[in-house]
Amino acid sequence: MTSDASLIQVPPGLKGVSVTDTAIGDVRGEEGFYHYRQYSAVELARHRSFEDVWFLFVEGHLPSPDERKAFVGEVAPLRAVPTAVEPALVAIAAGGAQGPLDGLRSALSVVAAAHKMRPVLDIDAAERRADALALAAVTPTLAAALYRLQQGRDPIEPRADLGTAANLLWMIGVEPTRDAARALEQYLVATIDHGFNASTFTARVIASTGADVGACVVGAVGALSGPLHGGAPSRALDLLDEIGTAERIDEVIGAKLAANERIMGFGHAVYQGLDPRSTLLHEVAVRQGGPRVALAEQVERRTIELLAERHPERNLQANVEFYAGVVMDACGMPSTMFTPAFATSRIVGWGAHIVEQAADTHILRPSARYTGPEAPAPVPSP
Repeated sequence: MTSDASLIQVPPGLKGVSVTDTAIGDVRGEEGFYHYRQYSAVELARHRSFEDVWFLFVEGHLPSPDERKAFVGEVAPLRAVPTAVEPALVAIAAGGAQGPLDGLRSALSVVAAAHKMRPVLDIDAAERRADALALAAVTPTLAAALYRLQQGRDPIEPRADLGTAANLLWMIGVEPTRDAARALEQYLVATIDHGFNASTFTARVIASTGADVGACVVGAVGALSGPLHGGAPSRALDLLDEIGTAERIDEVIGAKLAANERIMGFGHAVYQGLDPRSTLLHEVAVRQGGPRVALAEQVERRTIELLAERHPERNLQANVEFYAGVVMDACGMPSTMFTPAFATSRIVGWGAHIVEQAADTHILRPSARYTGPEAPAPVPSP
């Protein structure tokens, strides 16, 4: 093994390392708090619409009533799938994709090509904004269309009179009641951005190369597909289904702990205690009600106790994924659409980060410490 004394050694996973500046938001893990721009993200989820917060990410401030109306009008036509892309969606759905999230990577790439998106290095801020907005607007339509096509059903067109959350339910074939749409909307607002998470960092790395916005978001969706990032809500719900009744909590959780298995929906890389998103989604779940919510509360309480017994040195609490699946399931969302719904919100954050990163001329190019077999010394040139 060789080493370069000039390299700065950092913790595994870059934990605690700041790699650039951002004005988009921040996560203050020790305080159990995160914010978008200068606003508490949880309070925005409690009191604002998805479109309001989307505007905040695009323009840097919350909209006035007139600005909101104009923004909604700008976004509505962008939700439609370009005509040239429709045959590709059918082919993607029939091509063996494991679910709508897998197909979404290909679909977004085709949409970017249809829009003839150019490298962010070669375009101005207005064009970068337009590209990011177009992909964010069409993402729920693509995901819902792929879901229905994979079910052997025709896609449903988005409605101009519905917001993002209600439209997503409508397009998968679920009646967007006011309560269900609002519950889903609060989930979407709460998950738009969360620091330099894996998918956001991926988007920024690609943007730093000067690639087009489509390439950036396709890479981000790939990162989001990992079970340790965006793929956890369905697995947390699977855990509740495996437990089934409160009497089986100790049996199921105990067996997993004994086998050193990860308990999906608990613990977080940043928060040292309560995840504020989990607190919010718990509130939403309780408002929705039902036997699954009651079981989830019992599982949460007992699992925290069992984790504390096994890991007394750590304060492991429920994270965002634990109640996310409960909330989306209560809205009528199938589990295969959980992570695509996450992508529907997170792509708004990705877009803001891509635009911000594109304004920086520095490519994100860290080094690695070599730990393989010793290499021979270079032979001097004659």
